[in-house]
Amino acid sequence: MQNKFTSTLSIILLAIIFVALVFINNQLLSTVRLDLTENQVYSLSEGSKQVIKEIDEPINLYFFFSDKASKNMTSLRNYANRVESLLTEYETLAAGKLKLHVLDPEAFSEQEDQASQYGLTAATIGAAGESIYMGLAATNSLDEQQTIAFFDPQKESFLEYEISKLIHQLSEPEPVNVTVITDLPITGGQNPMTGQPDPAWTFFSQLEQLYAVENFANDISALPEETDVLVLIHPQNYSENLLYEIDQYALNGGKVLVFVDPHNESDQMAMMAGAMTGGNTSNLETLFTAWGVEFNHKQVLLDAMAGLDIRTQTGGVTRHFGFVGFNTEQLDRKDIVSANLELINGASFGIFNKIKTAGSQWKPIIQSSVNTDLMDVATYAQTRDPDELAAAYQTNNKSYVLAARLTGKANSSFEAPPENSEIQGSGIEGHTQSTNKLNVMLVGDTDILADRFWVQQSNFFGEIITTPFANNGDFFNNAVENLGGSDALISIRSRGTFARPFTKVDELTVVAEQKFREQEQLLEQQLDETEQQLMQLQGQSAQDGSLVISPEQQTAIDQFMQQRINIRKSLRDVRHQLDKDIESLGNKLKLVNIAIAPIVLILLLVVLRAIFRTKPKKVKALKQDVVSSEQGA
Repeated sequence: MQNKFTSTLSIILLAIIFVALVFINNQLLSTVRLDLTENQVYSLSEGSKQVIKEIDEPINLYFFFSDKASKNMTSLRNYANRVESLLTEYETLAAGKLKLHVLDPEAFSEQEDQASQYGLTAATIGAAGESIYMGLAATNSLDEQQTIAFFDPQKESFLEYEISKLIHQLSEPEPVNVTVITDLPITGGQNPMTGQPDPAWTFFSQLEQLYAVENFANDISALPEETDVLVLIHPQNYSENLLYEIDQYALNGGKVLVFVDPHNESDQMAMMAGAMTGGNTSNLETLFTAWGVEFNHKQVLLDAMAGLDIRTQTGGVTRHFGFVGFNTEQLDRKDIVSANLELINGASFGIFNKIKTAGSQWKPIIQSSVNTDLMDVATYAQTRDPDELAAAYQTNNKSYVLAARLTGKANSSFEAPPENSEIQGSGIEGHTQSTNKLNVMLVGDTDILADRFWVQQSNFFGEIITTPFANNGDFFNNAVENLGGSDALISIRSRGTFARPFTKVDELTVVAEQKFREQEQLLEQQLDETEQQLMQLQGQSAQDGSLVISPEQQTAIDQFMQQRINIRKSLRDVRHQLDKDIESLGNKLKLVNIAIAPIVLILLLVVLRAIFRTKPKKVKALKQDVVSSEQGA
């Protein structure tokens, strides 16, 4: 009776403890998270946390996901759960500044109308042609809105960046002010070679559509005060005052995008004037040295692997080792600026090297292949025949950095402001000597901005239509957009993915498919040989004037049929073995997860139970020995 009462009391106490722990978890520990995933994919980076802290007014997040219409889409539903979990993490850390609303836009519902009004993408991927929504809309107190039209699972590594960017744009809706300094004719004008008016360069037209842009020549002496992103293109003959302005702007947290070039080929007049003096080169050696980087403006990169095919004056096609196109293998797939790009074209790139004693952090964005050589600028400028470049080429078997991101620590190039500087009035007190917030992107070519390397123009009923064939414009816009965000937003890099593929299965598939292709090639080879043999036999028969198939021909045909049957059987065996290997691996995994793992866990519990039961017995025996010894005494 007493044991029954004790058991009942224990159950009641366990229930009370359970309810108490649930209450403590929901009320007191609701903000506590423990992310045990390998890449911390369910946690926010410090950059995102900083973006959340900078929110001044409440923001509403509307996550639209077609839950009912996607019942049989397991992978899509898993990714939707991943997105919702991350959005919940944002809401939790925002402490009331973010309000998440999860909506299911069913067909002909108000939620579907709302998703359509926000401009979200309705992807027709359902089994019965249903429209599937999986996007995010956000609004602030000023009724401004930003959207992510559709969460593409292939871009999962940038999921956090896209959400943080959306929140940042709503919390700071002021337009980004971009200051461009260059002497290149990027705004268009009369062409001195043809006398005809040239339109503005396409990248500059796109820039003006997206941002508030001010364009200045190289002879200015001061930067506009409201500069969010500073773009320097082909810097030449900068005054000391302008160099100092750029130096202080960068050291005080300004974002700088620099395009330098050992040999600019897009300004025809300047190139002709500089051809005999070693090319039309540009550099910012004074500032680069202080930032911890060197630019080789005396040599041009030749890349045999990345060389572009161009049309010669005789109408032929040849590869130009100085005109290069870099694909996904040479672009950094982890940097938001270049992650989704496929091809960047340019000409006569210069290379960057990091100074060993530099305090800044160095992150290459574009690198050459290893099939490279460096040629003197003067020699390159005077060599107009691509075949001569190829003849002079000797590979270094070395990859070079052609574009890079610099962040972190840097010192000023100036001990004090120049005498006639506008900052001179405040003396040394207004001078910044060092920083740990450097944020600069460097590109070793200016020709990548010229239209001829990435867009094709056509006249459509009086309107100029530009069709890109490379991602140069995307690269430039991504760089400005990235630099135009906050420091916290820029610090967010690509994250890992939550999906864990069966890599062993993929390896088995690759190996089996390789065998399958080898067998296919063998079949095709034997088919060709047999057909040639048949043609020879038919030719002999035609010469003899016989229309009846000879025994030799019949034998060859029989052999062909038998060979085809045997090889097709081997192809089926390879495919069957592939399925068998994958099925065997799956059975092993099921055995481990369903049988072996629970058995091991049970055995472990039995061992622990035995250990804990043995200890009380030993203690009890020890007490009895003590009592017996005391009675004997």
